Order: sequence, then C-alpha cells, then structure tokens
Amino acid sequence: MTENSFFDRDLSWLSFNYRVMEEAARPATPLLEKINFLSIYSSNLDEFYRVRVPALAALKSPSLQKVTEEVDRQLAHYGQLLTGNLLPELSGQGIEFIYQPAAQTFLPYTLPVPPAVRNAATDYFFTELLAFLQPVHLSKTKDSFFPGNDKLYFAVVTGGAERGGGPASDIYILNIPSDSCSRFFTAEEGGRKYILFIDDIIRDNLGFIFPGKTLQGAYSIKITRDAELDLEDEYEGDIAEKIERKLAKRDAGLATRFLHQPGIPPEILQMLIDALGLHHATIVQGGRYHNLRDLSSFPVKDARLSYPAWPAKKEGNASSLFQRITQHDILLHPPYERYDTVLQFFNEAAIDPDVEEIYVTMYRIARDSRIAHALISASRNGKRVTVFVELKARFDEANNLQWARQMKQAGVKIVYSIPALKVHAKIALIKKNIRQRMIYYGLLATGNLNEKTARFYTDHILLTGNHDLMRELELLFIFLSRRKNPRNTEKISFQHLLVAQFNLQDRFLALIDREIQNVRAGKPASIIIKLNNLEERVMIEKLYEASNAGVPITLLVRSICCCIPGVPGMSGNIVVKRIVDRYLEHGRIFIFHNNGNEDIFLGSADWMNRNIYRRIEVCFPLYDEKLRAEIKEIIRLQTMEPETRSQEAIYRLLSSRSA
Repeated sequence: MTENSFFDRDLSWLSFNYRVMEEAARPATPLLEKINFLSIYSSNLDEFYRVRVPALAALKSPSLQKVTEEVDRQLAHYGQLLTGNLLPELSGQGIEFIYQPAAQTFLPYTLPVPPAVRNAATDYFFTELLAFLQPVHLSKTKDSFFPGNDKLYFAVVTGGAERGGGPASDIYILNIPSDSCSRFFTAEEGGRKYILFIDDIIRDNLGFIFPGKTLQGAYSIKITRDAELDLEDEYEGDIAEKIERKLAKRDAGLATRFLHQPGIPPEILQMLIDALGLHHATIVQGGRYHNLRDLSSFPVKDARLSYPAWPAKKEGNASSLFQRITQHDILLHPPYERYDTVLQFFNEAAIDPDVEEIYVTMYRIARDSRIAHALISASRNGKRVTVFVELKARFDEANNLQWARQMKQAGVKIVYSIPALKVHAKIALIKKNIRQRMIYYGLLATGNLNEKTARFYTDHILLTGNHDLMRELELLFIFLSRRKNPRNTEKISFQHLLVAQFNLQDRFLALIDREIQNVRAGKPASIIIKLNNLEERVMIEKLYEASNAGVPITLLVRSICCCIPGVPGMSGNIVVKRIVDRYLEHGRIFIFHNNGNEDIFLGSADWMNRNIYRRIEVCFPLYDEKLRAEIKEIIRLQTMEPETRSQEAIYRLLSSRSA
C-alpha cells in the first residue's frame, strides 16, 4: 500500500466538519437549527486548532498547507452562508441579527448599531459591559500581558493624543468580556427584535474608553493554544497531581493559531505578532466576529423555527430493573429512548440491600452527574464501590478530577489509568448476594455514562446478566484495578468480549478473514461496520483485501475516514456513507455475515490508532435474537434511507416498539 491508498486524516475530518456546516444550507433544516449547526462547526474548528494543528506543526507535516487552504475555503463559505442565507431568513421572521461584513472596521459610517436601539445599547454598555473592560497599552505591558486561550480581544490602534501630544501610533488590547456577559444583546423596537454582538456595542463606545485619542482602527483578534497535556509514559506516582499541574499550564500553552479580522495594516499585524510572541502560530484571516460557537446561545426561542419535538420513549415499566434483566437482556437506544433506565440501574444498586459491590468506568462525567451521586450514596449505604475515572479525557480532566475527589471522600475506591493508556471502555458490573449466591448484572455501552450527552448522542446500552459476559467483565475489572500495562503482564483470555490491548484487533481481523474465506468458497458474505472514525491502516488494508476477494462492505463512518472506497482493484466493493442529522451519531456496530449466522458486536472502539493501541476498549456481542434483529433493522434504515431521514425512521421504529 502507498500513501495514495489512504485519505489524509485531517482533510477527511475537515470534510466532516464542512458537512456539519452544510446542514445550515439545507432548506429543510429549521432556521434555529441552522444557526446551531454553524455554532457546532465553529466549536469543532476551534478544537481542531487546539489538538490537531499543533501535531501537524510539530511534525512539519506537508498536509498543513492543504489544511490551511481548506479551512480558508470553508470559512469563506461560512460567511456567505450566514450573511447571504440566514440573515435574510431571520429578517423574514422579524429578527434583525446585526452581522457586519468582515472587511468593515469600527469607523463611524460603518457602525452596525441601529439608531432604533442605540440608546438601549449604550445604556447596556454603561451599566453592564463597562464593569468588565480592561484596556492594556501593549507597548508598556507586553512583557506582563498574556492573552487567554480562545478569549476575544480588540487590537485598538490610536494615533496619539489630541491634547498634549503623544506617539504617532499606539496599540491597545481591549478584552471582549464574553466569558462574563452574554455574547448577545437584544432589544425590541417597532415590532422587530434586534440582536447585536456585544463586540459592536463596545466598538460603538471606544471614544469613551479612549478619551482624547484619535482612533485609527479596531480589529478583533483571538489566539488559540495547544491543548495537549503531554503526560510522560510513566506508571508510578500520583496521576491526579500530574494532571492538575498540567491543567494549570494548559491555557498558557504554545499559541497554534492567531485569528484576526481582515483589513488590519501589515505593520500593525507584525507588531502584534512580535509583542505577543506569535511567530510559531498559524496566522489566519478570519471574520469580523470570532468564537461563533457562541451562536449556540442565540437568544431566540421559537418552537416553529426548531426541530419538531421527538419525546424520548420510556423503556419497560416501573418494576424492578434487576428483575427484568434477570428475565431477559435489555438494549437501550438514547436519545430516542429515555436515559432513566440507566439512572435506575445505578439508583437501585445504591439502595438494594443485597448489592455488595459496584464497579464502573467513567470517561466523561456529567457536570451534575446523578450517576456519580448514586455511587456516592451506594458507598455511604455500605456497598463496596470501585470507580475507574479516566483523568485524561481531553477537556474533561478538571471535571473528572473534581468528581473523583468527591466520590473518594464518600468512601468510593477511585482507580486512575496509567499515563500512557486511557480507559475508554463503557462498562459497569453489579454483584448481588442472594442467599449466599452471587448474581451479576452488567452494563456495556457504546457511549459515556453521561446524562447530558445522552440527550443528543445516539448510543446503544446493553443491560444483561449473561453469565459468560459477566465472568469476563469481572476479570477485566480485576485487571484494571491493578493499574498495570497490558504489554508487561500476563494476558487474560477473553472468549466473548473484544478488549483492546488483549484480543480486539486480532479478533476483528479474524472475523474479516472468515468473510474472505466464505466468499472464496462460494458462500454468501458481507461486512457492515459503523464507526465514528476509521484511520488505523492495518484494519483498512484488511478491508481492502476483503473487498478484492469480493466481500461487499458497507461502512457508516461519521467523521474521519481514511479508507478510499470504490477504487477498482483496491476497494471496489466498499461503500462509505456519512450521516449528519439532528443527533450526533456515536454508536459503534460491527456485523459479520458468517454464512447467515451473523456475529454482531457493539462497543466503544473506533478503528483509530489511539483506540487500538493506546486505550482499553470493550466491544461486546449481542446474543439475544430480538435485540439482534433490532440492531439489524436500525442499520438497515441507516444504509437504505436517505441520510437526512434515517434518524426519523429510527425514531418511528423505536416509538412503535415502546407503544
């Protein structure tokens, strides 16, 4: 295989983010949802510059230039979409969203604050915004001023004092306090609703902030910094303390992007680069407004302009959940179905007098986690509770650390993963002692035990008492509690679970090989795989081998996909589909035909280098025939229905099941 046999990882991701943006261009997408998709696009791109661009720069990757060019192209389209499509649509609904073209500056004849609401906006400036403004004279404080990560600022250029003389040209840095105030100001006048960025209200009052100065320009700027914590490959010491020290330094990380408004004079731009130490950052010309992820808090609520409600369905009835699991396996599909059943799983365990032990992995803990509260109650109720908290879940480290300490204070045994290995598995085990007989109940999932993300991430959660699965789940929890590197310890033999670092990659390769052997023997064969990301080349090359042997392969890959489909002699039997809709596709599903006796697995593992080689992941089989049929029907809808209708079809399917 050559480099031309694989899509570039970062360009593939950018194509996904562009697809997110395109949801805002679809006529069928409700107006407020279009605005939300633009917010998601902006948020995704900011994270890309915090996480991926530093790696590309450090490796001096030749793709960095292509990445920069693609981002520039996308941002141009973003601006056209917002100004050419969404602003007129909003105006047609009586909403005047004041959004100026990028090239215009603060000068009086281009001020965007409408006269109809200028008095109200000025009052807001004096009573609210002014309390948070902190202008900094750059030439006098450049050694002590440090621009925050992804914070918003103006670079205000003055031409000296009108009274008493002064320098010919000076630069001030003025913060835009979007972290202390709402990003938007609203006012109603003449039956219309006006929405303004606070940026423009501040621009409108720069004369008050810089009295006696000749204002030459005000340009919005933002600096994005490297988000990598860079933990060493060490296995001793207090990982929590190391994480905490690294977190304290994250927002002081190396600048990776300097985003500035167009029209800034070259000499002023160079002065900023020199004064702020931005020589190694990628210099990006953006729009007049940055941090458009703030559109997620766009101050309009109107059901007519949003998606029609899909009330989440309740699984089962109000009876004891453990009794129901004993009778049959349960498969949940949030957000189509309510997350209450997962909460009940932990709540019942916390109070049940027969429950003796609880084990659970937590990768991204919700800010106000009811699951964590249940685990605390369980510990205080005398249960032995062990929680494996992943402190290296990017951007959730501080929250996870806080919860870990709170649970530890309540008597919960907290176990952290070793620095070089993340525990990404989504699993839990409950052990009940009923008349001196141990009964096990397990939870295995494709997504995090997080009540917030469960409202908009599509996932699958298996609740089961299957003896074979529970025995292996217990073995895995015993291993995790030892905090050892799997490469340096005796391997556990898993026959049912697929566990990264133990058997996951080998088993998947063997399952693909079996399809190859079947098709060569004239038997029916097929592979259907649904993932968030597909990057790892060993797995892709095996899929190419299967394709060349004649195995039909369908891939549902939401984000990064380095597999190139449809190339004769390489991937002619591979079809790739991407689904972007109102919910974020997050579940991982693996279906191997096996001559009509399908092997079906769900799990936490994408086929990325990190998942296969640097994480503990768990994929689990579905044995219950009813649940297998349900997953197959969901996959059928996602492969056969238009991508913009498959989620609605799944909602109807699951609603009819719950009726």
